Amino acid sequence: MAEPVTEVVECDVLVVGGGMAGCGAAYEAKYWAKNLRVVMVDKAATDRSGATGEGLSAINCYMGMKYGWNKPEDYVKYVRTDMMGIAREDLTYDVARHVDGTVHLFEEWGLPIWKDEEGLPVREGRWQIMIHGEAIKPIIAESAKTALGPVNLYERVFISHLLTDADDPNRIAGAMGFHVRENKIYIFKAKAVISAAGGTTALFRPRNVGEGMGRTWYSIFDTGSVYGIVIPVGAEMTQMEHRFVPARFKDSYGPVGAWSQLFRADLTNAAGDNYFVNRLPELTKYDPYGSAFATPTPLRNHLLLTEIQAGRGPIYLRTPEAIDALSHGDPVKKRQVIEEAWEDFLDMTISQAVLWASQNIRPEEKPSEVVLAEPYLMGSHSGESGAWVSGPEDVAPSEYRWGYSKMTTVRGLFAAGDGVGASPHKFSSGSFTEGRLAGKSA
Repeated sequence: MAEPVTEVVECDVLVVGGGMAGCGAAYEAKYWAKNLRVVMVDKAATDRSGATGEGLSAINCYMGMKYGWNKPEDYVKYVRTDMMGIAREDLTYDVARHVDGTVHLFEEWGLPIWKDEEGLPVREGRWQIMIHGEAIKPIIAESAKTALGPVNLYERVFISHLLTDADDPNRIAGAMGFHVRENKIYIFKAKAVISAAGGTTALFRPRNVGEGMGRTWYSIFDTGSVYGIVIPVGAEMTQMEHRFVPARFKDSYGPVGAWSQLFRADLTNAAGDNYFVNRLPELTKYDPYGSAFATPTPLRNHLLLTEIQAGRGPIYLRTPEAIDALSHGDPVKKRQVIEEAWEDFLDMTISQAVLWASQNIRPEEKPSEVVLAEPYLMGSHSGESGAWVSGPEDVAPSEYRWGYSKMTTVRGLFAAGDGVGASPHKFSSGSFTEGRLAGKSA
């Protein structure tokens, strides 16, 4: 094999990862540093990389402050309770107070948001609004690519190592990686680096079988790069023990959130009983969080697991009853609800629609089985994994602030999205927002 060609790239700010957080970081960094060189590197194609690459059916982090729906303080309380106390309030607040502006940018850039008869966004839940989001990632990627310019975007380049200063090992100096299709090595020299790569979905083998063999929720190419590059250079991590085990449709890993919140579908055991009601006594072991409303995500999934362990599985999502309830006996309305149900997955989890079609399942006629997926390590969804970062100057306590906002314990190394520890429930809009905050600081 021929010796690889080595290319050296010098820049002021280097963004590693082209997902939502990376695009937010690149867009914002270039806004504030018009005369500096900002470079973004992605191991895939930015238009479809990251957790939203397959599409999305809802924005899961939106305050709706201009409508008087929620305040950032409300979100902090919700996140703290849902994560059973494991969350940094300064980081959560920082995202919450800025995320609405991000969502409004998305709409300006062309993201279609469902609107009701009064012109208000259709709410899936307290913090969620529905979107036509099959193309959300190309829309968001375009903003970053336009801001950077083509010469500052390096796609299909895998960053394998971060580089530190030869005279100061606790100061970042750049990164190195290789092209995934060409025999080429890249050395990136940078004054600041933003680690915005993805969390870990492939740590454990997917449990899917049959038509769903090998499928996973989240992007299969999210292999933990965001942790694998910052740990070796000494970035201190919050903790890596919190693993998110989501409830998903069996074998396709389609999310159940829209069905549970928007369509109000019940989850029942093999006998047709509501498993949650059956397991309520289990919650008292975990007070005060066990008696909280809404029940924290880890406890909801824990109850599902204990119901299965008690021999009362499988667990089914009662899609026919939910569709009938929403239709109110109106066949035209029922057809509309059914179309919305299919669109929910065609927007973000096509594998669910494919699985239903391949097995001749009509959700209006037959319920679907729900299982717990394998554990994931992440920092942007219902997960806590990631690095310690310095908090915002105006709200962070002194022990959580040692430098620029979103900077890790390594000087000049920033993080966003899955890379930030104890900053959960950001989802897509919050990750882009956190990327923007890191980009401005860097």
